[in-house]
Amino acid sequence: MMQRRRFIRAWLAAWGLALGGCGAADTRAETGSRAGAAPAAWLPTVDAPADGARRVVVVGAGMAGLAAARELQAWGDTVVVIEARDRAGGRTWTSAAWPDLPLDLGASWIHGVDGNPMSDLAALAGARLVPIDLEANRVFSSFAGEIADATLAPWRERLESIISDAQDADDDASVHDVVAASLDWESLADTDRWTVLYLLNSMLEHEYAGSIERLSTYWYDDAGEYGGGDAFLAPGYGAIVDLLASELTIEYQQPVRQIRWDDAGVTVVSAGASWQADQVVITVPLGVLRAGSIEFVPALPASHRAAIAALEMGTLNKCYLRFAEVFWPTDADWLGYISPERGLWAEWVSLARVLGQPVLLGFNAADQGRDIERLSDGQIVASALDALGTMFDIDVPQPLAVQITRWASDPFAGGSYSYNPVGADPALRDALAAPVRDRLFIAGEATHREHHATTHGAYLSGMRAAQLARDAR
Repeated sequence: MMQRRRFIRAWLAAWGLALGGCGAADTRAETGSRAGAAPAAWLPTVDAPADGARRVVVVGAGMAGLAAARELQAWGDTVVVIEARDRAGGRTWTSAAWPDLPLDLGASWIHGVDGNPMSDLAALAGARLVPIDLEANRVFSSFAGEIADATLAPWRERLESIISDAQDADDDASVHDVVAASLDWESLADTDRWTVLYLLNSMLEHEYAGSIERLSTYWYDDAGEYGGGDAFLAPGYGAIVDLLASELTIEYQQPVRQIRWDDAGVTVVSAGASWQADQVVITVPLGVLRAGSIEFVPALPASHRAAIAALEMGTLNKCYLRFAEVFWPTDADWLGYISPERGLWAEWVSLARVLGQPVLLGFNAADQGRDIERLSDGQIVASALDALGTMFDIDVPQPLAVQITRWASDPFAGGSYSYNPVGADPALRDALAAPVRDRLFIAGEATHREHHATTHGAYLSGMRAAQLARDAR
């Protein structure tokens, strides 16, 4: 049951084949309305369309919100999308900070290209699908230099066996507790314990964004998947975001504070405006719902509140470092790092071979991903350079430029994507997606039981919410 969506090893292969000559994909929007949108107060003045069409507000212009809005608008509904940010895309964000090298700061790849709606959308957007090539990797340590795969493989196989046995036994304990009990944790040598923690961080925490202390051994990989392998988009997911956002009325920089609903309709309120509608599709991330940033009047049903409380948001942060020249090995694109500081800069991607660019991308996931957000950019860079210096036993030069994400502290995200913690049956995702009195419909990757934590899951959830809203009339 060990599913692998290895962003780390394959990211660069895709860009190496497709980025050359690509222009920057800037997904940032102008302040306020775009694409001919009317003023923020337009909705209450519009009569409900005939033939069963309705006035619908969609909260959030991420992948789920854009999908729902497009679908409802295609059916003839009058739709306005309310977005807190100054851009569309949400956690799907292609940065144009380096004009010659567009970079995805959030979602980056398509998980299973066969039958995946993202594949079709990429084609419509003119983006290239580049299959993942699992390149060779090299792993270094702070205590023994480079670590051969022959040393790591037995540990990796043992961990997979331990987890598989626990799943077969229907054990809903945390991954950490299951592994610690099976390996007699306290008796392990320090270097063996650091190695095991590195593998768990690489295999699970970077994959699912939750800590092994919180990830359910039984439920963490409970999900469906498409076939055909994985692929990246060039020049980035921004191409799909721009396609979906076109021809929609989107009100930017309008964080929603309150949603009032009753049998007569709904009212969506931001700090400076309000919109009335027949129905509302709510697509904000689980992290925003958990933070209580939006007040529901009356409150959401108990089943929805229980799902929000039980499911959790994980964190996967990125740090791009651009140097004057390459100083690291160029015969491998993925570089791992084992140290006593669990998960700190444990995974790196090199863009040197495939792009000819002296750029390294470092990751921090789960608890380490959240902890590093407390540091300043300068402190984060210093920490990264210290790790690289230990890995390669050199004095690392200062980077020319950096790009750093902080998804957990982003008030409009609250994390990177959702995961299944101990005690959280995936059926909770179905409960979260259940319509509320034919007025409220919740979408987003966290509501999709089979494809949570993916961009296509978010998109499919938006399409589903639109259909549920239509069926409720």
